[in-house]
Amino acid sequence: MSSYRRLLCCKCTAVAAAAAAAVLRPPSLPPSVARCFTTLREQSRVVPFRPSRVAVVAKTTRYEFEQQRYRYAGLSEEELKELLALKGSSYNGLLERHNIHTRNVEHIVHSLRNDGIDVQLVKRREYDEETVRWADAIISAGGDGTMLLAASKILEKSKPVIGVNTDPERSEGHLCLPVRYTYAFPVALQKLYRGEFRWQWRQRIRIYLEGTGVNLTPVDLHEQQLSLEQHSRAHLNLQEHKSAEVSGPYLLPIRALNEVFIGESLSSRASYYEISVDDGPWEKQKSSGLNVCTGTGSKAWSYNINKMAFQAVDEVLKIAKKQEHLNVSLDRKLIEEVTKAYNDSLLYSPEEPKMMFSIREPIANRVFSSSHQRGFSSKVCLRSRCWDACMVVDGGTSFEFNDGAIASIMMDTEDALCTVLLDE
Repeated sequence: MSSYRRLLCCKCTAVAAAAAAAVLRPPSLPPSVARCFTTLREQSRVVPFRPSRVAVVAKTTRYEFEQQRYRYAGLSEEELKELLALKGSSYNGLLERHNIHTRNVEHIVHSLRNDGIDVQLVKRREYDEETVRWADAIISAGGDGTMLLAASKILEKSKPVIGVNTDPERSEGHLCLPVRYTYAFPVALQKLYRGEFRWQWRQRIRIYLEGTGVNLTPVDLHEQQLSLEQHSRAHLNLQEHKSAEVSGPYLLPIRALNEVFIGESLSSRASYYEISVDDGPWEKQKSSGLNVCTGTGSKAWSYNINKMAFQAVDEVLKIAKKQEHLNVSLDRKLIEEVTKAYNDSLLYSPEEPKMMFSIREPIANRVFSSSHQRGFSSKVCLRSRCWDACMVVDGGTSFEFNDGAIASIMMDTEDALCTVLLDE
């Protein structure tokens, strides 16, 4: 290779690397937001924490759900077992997982009471604002879904929430304490008592609704495995609470710890809306829906929407190599490193007061466009042009969001959720 060719190759490689770094590097925080972030870090310095009253929110296991589901039909336990077998589910397997969860919940409650702490054990459907007011701290006993439910009722910044994964073999538990504390919960309590932890302030999203097509009464999806027909019927049953128009922005009494998703209820139907990011110009879009997440949620659905597969990265790099005639060896290790670097760039700290929006499968033609498929923002506004759409908060609470409804999605550091990181 000539010296000129080698120089050109090096320059192309350097330019490509710089471009990749620019794409992967998240934008720096504005000074005002950075100051808020610093303040939250300072608030994380702690003193020992020993609550007097704790509410333990236990998940509904699949076994309990199936029991409740068919109890109204008058099925006996044997009939339930036969029905589950017909559906390809194992009755004994569900019962075993239920028993594991139950033992771990009992371990948590027993550990708290042994330390003289007043405990209130509630099931998911019994968990309400009164329980939150009573407790000094909330412990979610389940998985990430139970943690999201526990967080959804808490609006005050000073109420800590601690997640314990009660079935680590079947539940991921990203939002929960490390798995070893499931079986040794007294160790976790001792660390709290000795101050061997720091507060982690997980930022959350607040939502304002206004306009027409708004129903301020939500459908709770946590306890229901709803089909599309059931989901639509649930919203129709709330028509008596529906306001034809909400004149001013109404702050919903719920905060999103993971994400807010807006889209048509029928997944095969394109969602039609207008969007404005950070008070910019409105843009008409059609897509499979909009996801707006927090740093906590950047590891969840948002990550899976935006991540690149090894195969896609491999093909893109091969095209780049061919187009620029680059003398670069595209071995498996390099492709894996680039894939990992890109996917890691989609994640950011739960404590950073910024949101990431993602447009799922945007339709681009002469009428509709998508100038940015994803990006960081401090405010996202959406005006619905949908027929049967919903706005779903953390996968558990659904609001009707049809033609004329306007949502303003933003963050306020006062909404941060207080969680703990134990010293290791």
